[in-house]
Amino acid sequence: MNFLTIFYFILGFVFIIQGADWFVKAAVSISEKFGIPKIIIGSTIVSFATTAPELSVSATATYVGHTGIAVGNVLGSVICNIGLIFGAIIIIKSVPINIESFLNRALFMLVSGATVVVLSIDGKLTWHEGILLILIFIGFLYYNYRLQASIFKKSKKLNSNTKERQDIFKLIKTRFHEISKDILLFIVGAGGVIIGSRLLVDSGVKIAQWLGIPELIIGLTLFALGTSLPELITAITATMKGHQEISLGNILGANTMNLTFVLGFCSFINPLEINAQLFEYDFIVMIGLMILLLIFGTTRDLFSKKEGLALLGIYIAYVIGLFVLYG
Repeated sequence: MNFLTIFYFILGFVFIIQGADWFVKAAVSISEKFGIPKIIIGSTIVSFATTAPELSVSATATYVGHTGIAVGNVLGSVICNIGLIFGAIIIIKSVPINIESFLNRALFMLVSGATVVVLSIDGKLTWHEGILLILIFIGFLYYNYRLQASIFKKSKKLNSNTKERQDIFKLIKTRFHEISKDILLFIVGAGGVIIGSRLLVDSGVKIAQWLGIPELIIGLTLFALGTSLPELITAITATMKGHQEISLGNILGANTMNLTFVLGFCSFINPLEINAQLFEYDFIVMIGLMILLLIFGTTRDLFSKKEGLALLGIYIAYVIGLFVLYG
C-alpha cells in the first residue's frame, strides 16, 4: 500500500477538522451580529459550504461517465447525514427543537427525496427532470430568504424621510464592516473543508480499490462518508460549542441541497443512470430515515439520546446490509 496515499488520507482529516472549526465560529459570529437564528445560518450558508464536496465529486464523476458514483454519493450522503451524523450528534447531546422551523425544513427534505424517487422510476434522471429538482431548490432558498427578511424589519419603516433612510444604510454598512473578518475566516475555513474532503476521498478511493470494493458501494459508503465529513465535523464542532441548532439546520439544508441542486446540476452534465438496487434497498432506507426523523422531531421538544441510538443503529445495519446483499 502506498504510504503517500495514507499521508494524504490523514492530511485530509487535518484540513477538515481545522476548516470546520473556523467556519462554524464565523457562522455563529455572523448570526449573532445580525440577530439571525442559527438554524437559518445552518440550513443555508453552512449547508452550501459543506455540500460543496458532494457537488464537486458528483459533477466530476458524472462528467467522466461514472454516474453510479455520482448518484450513490448523493444518496449515501443523505443517509449518512441522518443516520450516522445526526444520530451521533444527539447521542452526544440532546438537540432542542423549534417545531415550526424544523417541520418546514424537514418537509422540504422529504419532498425532495420523494421527488427523486418518483423521477427515477424510468431508470434515469435527465436534464428535463433536473429542472424540477432545481425549482424545488429555488423554492427552498426562497423560503429561507423570506425567514431572513424578517430580520431586517426596520427596513420596512423606510419612507420618504431621507435622514431615516441614511441611518438604516449606515447601520447596514457598519454591520457588514464588523463581519468582514468573519467572512474571511468563513471562506478560509470552507476552503480547508473542501480541500481536505477531496484529499480524503481521492486517497480513500485508492484504498477501497485496493480492497476490491464495487463502484456503486464505493459511492454509497466511502464517497458518501468522505464528502459528508464536513457535515460530521461541523455538526460535532457546533454541538460541542453548544450550537446544536446549526447542526440540525445544516443537516436538513445539506440533504435538501444534495437531492435537488447537486442531482439537478449533474443531470445537466449527463443523464444519471439509476441502478435497480436503489429501489430495492437505498431509496427505502433514505425515505424511511426521513420519515423517522420527522416523527421524532414533531412528537417532542427535543431529540433524545435514545432516538440518536435508533438512527445510528439503522445506519450501521444499512451499511452491513450493503456489503452482505450487494458487495
